[in-house]
Amino acid sequence: MDEQVAALLTAVLERNGLTADDLISIWFTATPDLHSDFPAAAARKLGITDVPLICAQELDVRGAMPRVVRVLAHIESDRPRAGITHVYLGAAAALRKDIAQ
Repeated sequence: MDEQVAALLTAVLERNGLTADDLISIWFTATPDLHSDFPAAAARKLGITDVPLICAQELDVRGAMPRVVRVLAHIESDRPRAGITHVYLGAAAALRKDIAQ
């Protein structure tokens, strides 16, 4: 969990030219099959220590993609919404082919 969540958060920050100072809060969700750790713990290990973080479980919908962590980051930015890069790594890119990078 740590490695994959760290890769996701790092990609989100890098692709959007953000630093931890730009973060207001982060909401993580994980599919019900992921229960080894809290995704927020990986963020803390990355050094995101003074930002409110919360974790929740995704709905257990039959046929949904397993082993998925989602991140909703609230950021401080003057950029228009169209200037934000949404990040989908690995198999999760299939979830939103229209905006996956």
